[in-house]
Amino acid sequence: MSRGHHRDPAAGPSQRALRAGELVRHAIADVLARGEVHDPVIETHLITVPEVRMSPDLRLATIYVIPLGGQNQKEVLAALERNKRFLRGEVAKRVNLKFAPDIRFHIDDRFAEAARIDGLLRSPAVKRDLEASDVDATGSDLDAKREEHE
Repeated sequence: MSRGHHRDPAAGPSQRALRAGELVRHAIADVLARGEVHDPVIETHLITVPEVRMSPDLRLATIYVIPLGGQNQKEVLAALERNKRFLRGEVAKRVNLKFAPDIRFHIDDRFAEAARIDGLLRSPAVKRDLEASDVDATGSDLDAKREEHE
């Protein structure tokens, strides 16, 4: 039996990567909340950092951000990219890792996706299909069909 430390990539991130990602998330969110980034775009937007995903070797941090209300996403992303070097330095100071991770910023689209799915579920076509399946599940429609055949 092998005692190697190889993980199945489909199993998801390691506990270490999750913990490091949370530390980086808190550090970035703290810097943004305190207004330590002197950029007019960042200073005029409230930016949420819902998730940070770390690479298995902890050398790359993918930081997902969303401006409040989802407005001006491209401008906010560009401002974060301009200030990437400063933010990486702040992460290095605040998070005790062997290497300061390279950072990438992405817009977190989970909220938009959730709203899209919610809209689909509330659509008339889906409501009609759900009502039809409820009738089938109760059996009342099946009883009516049995009576027709008798």
